[in-house]
Amino acid sequence: MVLSGCSDKSSDGGGGGSTDLSIQSVVQLDTEGKAVATTDAGAAADPAGDGKAKCAPLTLGMAGPLTGGNAALGINIIMGVKLALDKHNKANPDCQVSVKQFDTEGKPQIASQVVPTIVADPSIVALVGPTFSGETKATGQILSEAGMPTLTASATNPTLTQNGWKTFFRGLGNDNSQGPAVANYLTGEKGFKKICVVQDNTDYGAGLAQAFITAAGPAADTSCGTSVKEGDKDFSAAVSKLSAAKPDAIFYAGYYAEAAPFVQQLRSGGVTAAFVSADGSNDPEFVRQAGSSSKDALLSCPCSPAPEKFAADYKALNGQAPGVYSVEGYDLTTILLKGIDAGKVTRAELVDYVRNYDGTGVARQYKWGETGELANIQIWMYQVK
Repeated sequence: MVLSGCSDKSSDGGGGGSTDLSIQSVVQLDTEGKAVATTDAGAAADPAGDGKAKCAPLTLGMAGPLTGGNAALGINIIMGVKLALDKHNKANPDCQVSVKQFDTEGKPQIASQVVPTIVADPSIVALVGPTFSGETKATGQILSEAGMPTLTASATNPTLTQNGWKTFFRGLGNDNSQGPAVANYLTGEKGFKKICVVQDNTDYGAGLAQAFITAAGPAADTSCGTSVKEGDKDFSAAVSKLSAAKPDAIFYAGYYAEAAPFVQQLRSGGVTAAFVSADGSNDPEFVRQAGSSSKDALLSCPCSPAPEKFAADYKALNGQAPGVYSVEGYDLTTILLKGIDAGKVTRAELVDYVRNYDGTGVARQYKWGETGELANIQIWMYQVK
């Protein structure tokens, strides 16, 4: 299978002109950090179905950051949702499904105001989202009590499936799988002996960092670990600490809005250690904002790269290449559409349908356990080249 990375020509945030760097897929890993075979996208479920579906007009919701510093992550998902809906609606004139978008900026306090509006809207039969772990943690109980099917394409904090929510399904691996896979890959395949871990103050960053540190063992040098805050732009204190530590690699647990200026300041400060981050940074915006400083960065993700045909269809509809979580947004919407086409048109029916679903998507096999975790999980490693 030919895979396209999250490619984009990036302008050098340091004023050095444009670069031709892009995020390219390298290898798919199991949780032990070992290479595994990829999914055959040709076997993926088709949102068009057989074209014979009949239903009254229905609506899906999508909640996530559509504006703000990390908006690209939400936009990638909604564009994946729209591609699945476009294919379905063109093929099924007697069953039209639309989407209502709700901008949370990825912030728990905004999501807490938005989600009650979603659950109060009787036309919305399922939600793709929320996008970030913090906003999901803040609203999951409301969604569960409302019986709303809640399929996240991106929220990876492990504790989200430990709250007893009855309607929550995670469409990719969590950080208890991502953290160890990356740690084992860095200490095994890459042979790094000293890794400094930097985490932001989000639920996502904290959970990912802890999972990574536990798996990396003595290679994760706690004496050079440090923390930053969401919204920070000056990382001079962290850069000084890391420069003095002279690690083989720096693992950053956080989002691209901070990762981009952070890696720029590391490089301008003379720190040459390998820069490694995860799905929160794995977006063309990281490359665009960090410019040449992003070169050779390793980025993990439980999300899948986009196969060529998917990438071409996505760009034709949306005017830009797919990014991180685009494929997951498409796959989760396809699953909901298959349920709708099978006559499952209420929230309760769709929850039951998803809970019992077992099928191949573009990214992976989708089958969930009782808590809403996937039965089979792989992690991808990418590199900025």
